[in-house]
Amino acid sequence: MMTSPELLEAYKNIYKGRLLELGGREPLVVLQEAIKRELQDEFSHPRVRKGPLDKFYLATKRISDSPLSAEEKAMLIHCHVEVMSELI
Repeated sequence: MMTSPELLEAYKNIYKGRLLELGGREPLVVLQEAIKRELQDEFSHPRVRKGPLDKFYLATKRISDSPLSAEEKAMLIHCHVEVMSELI
């Protein structure tokens, strides 16, 4: 079973260039916040933003196509499912 810091590191490997500073917070909280911002497409200009379902599909595809281990992929997709269930 992966730890929260390892899972956050796996996420960083897929999304290079994202600033994910802990700032005294738990790694899992930082990861969930990053996923929520990703699914809400906060990194794009408002006129070209996609809906959460589109972003969820793209995120899971990106994870599936990544060189991460099967366990890392499964855990990251699970985190995305959890966050997505809060959004809809």
